[in-house]
Amino acid sequence: MATVNINTCPVCSGKNFTDFLVCTDYFVSGEKFQIKKCTSCGFKITDKIPDEDSIGPYYQAEEYISHSNTSEGIVNRIYHFAREFMLGQKRKVVVKNCHKKTGNLLDVGAGTGFFAAHMKQHGWDVSGTEKSEDARNFAEKEMKVKLVPAEGIFEFENNTFDAITLWHVMEHFHNPVQYIHEIKRILDAEGKLFIALPNHNSYDAGHYKQTWAAFDVPRHIWHFAPAHVKQIFENNGFSLTKKYRMPLDSFYISMMSEKYKKSKPAFLKGLFFGAVSWVVSICNKDRCSSVIYVFKKNQSSR
Repeated sequence: MATVNINTCPVCSGKNFTDFLVCTDYFVSGEKFQIKKCTSCGFKITDKIPDEDSIGPYYQAEEYISHSNTSEGIVNRIYHFAREFMLGQKRKVVVKNCHKKTGNLLDVGAGTGFFAAHMKQHGWDVSGTEKSEDARNFAEKEMKVKLVPAEGIFEFENNTFDAITLWHVMEHFHNPVQYIHEIKRILDAEGKLFIALPNHNSYDAGHYKQTWAAFDVPRHIWHFAPAHVKQIFENNGFSLTKKYRMPLDSFYISMMSEKYKKSKPAFLKGLFFGAVSWVVSICNKDRCSSVIYVFKKNQSSR
């Protein structure tokens, strides 16, 4: 298996790193991966990751439910209930910040197409990209949404979209800055970019440490805190306009983390610590398990 060793921080261009945590791939391989920390800005990166041609097998698990439709088990059932609720919440965030009820939307990393289908049902002209062929086939067959492969993002025309969404996608990119440049190119001058990312500065991340489910090595290459997200996008021609909590993620991530710890009862413990994280995030959204960031293009980039 070919691996990639990242030697430059994409946030601050720092070259020096220290070891942060060793985490386990609980979903597929059981392998351990080192997460390292930039000594300049504190950004975290999974070290020695499989390259783009080798990482595919690490997504091949029925439990990787962001790319499947299984509802077996209480945690998966809760996930799907939460997903249905959050589809409506995400749509409201898009409508509120775009100041329009319909428009052209691109969902990057659309998975099995649930959000894309939801927006289409509410009158949006929707396009989507997705790396997984199985997920694209599911989206077309079950959700009636046609998605293009990930590289299709490079073929859209300039200034095409009123809204571009990446729901828990950017942490998977091998070349995030390249994608940021493409997103800037195809986003309309008055359009908005919506990014949802796990937050390693959250209460639950601090509580669970190496068993925090959202580290999700090696699939999650980059591990963001709010300050890092703001900086990397400002470095590439965007301005942060708004942040929102994803409060249900605190519960789901905590339950998965308890499962990884083999706690008994994992479900109840996950609910408890998820509730603590949820309360903490009410006072400070930068401590939420996952955060939605809304960006606009800078005037000079339009």
